[in-house]
Amino acid sequence: MKKVTIVEDRREIADSIGRAIDRDAELALAGVYYSAEDALSVLAADRPDIILMDIGLPRMNGIECMVRSKDLLPATAVLMFTVFDTEDKLFDALRFGADGYILKKEGIIGAMRAIRELAAGGAPMSREMAKKVLTSLRTPTNASRPLDQLTPRQNDILSLLAEGKSNREVASQLALTEGTVKQHVHAIYRVLQVANRVEAVNLFLRR
Repeated sequence: MKKVTIVEDRREIADSIGRAIDRDAELALAGVYYSAEDALSVLAADRPDIILMDIGLPRMNGIECMVRSKDLLPATAVLMFTVFDTEDKLFDALRFGADGYILKKEGIIGAMRAIRELAAGGAPMSREMAKKVLTSLRTPTNASRPLDQLTPRQNDILSLLAEGKSNREVASQLALTEGTVKQHVHAIYRVLQVANRVEAVNLFLRR
C-alpha cells in the first residue's frame, strides 16, 4: 500500500482528493497540508511514497517545496497537480525532479488516475503537457549554443543577473521567493556548464 501526502492550499480540492484516497484499497492517506511549510515540518515523520503537490502555493511555491521534499526523502515521488499549462512551469518542474505533471482541469478522477499510475511505477502527465515535451524533444537544438537550452524563466533570471541585480532583487522583480531564484541559478549553471555567476553572465553577454 502506497502512502500519499497532499499539499494543496485549496481546502475543498485537497479534502476531496483525500477522501478519494481513503476509499482506495491500494492507497493510504499520510496527510493533507494547505501550505508547503506545514508539509515540510512533518514530512520526515510521515514518510509518504507519493506527494501530490500544487505549484501555486502561498509563500513557498510547490516547485521549491518539491526540491526540499526530495532532499528529505529522495525516494519519494512527487506529482505536480496544477493549473499551470505553460512550458515554463512544466520544464522547471521536470528539471527540478517532478515525477509527473497533471493539470487540475482533469479533476479528482484525473488526479486519482495519475496517483495510481505513479504508484505502479509510471510517469503520469496530462496529454497536452506530454505533447509539449515531445515537441521540445523534436525541436533541433544547437549543442554549441547552450543558452538556447534555457527555459524562458531561466533566461529572464539570467538577463536580470547580467544587469547586476542580486538574487533578492530578481526575486522581487519576478514575484518569486529568493530560494526559488537560487534554485534557478544553480539550474542555469548546470545547463551552461559553468561554475559561477560571473561565467554565466559572461556567456550571456557574448550571445
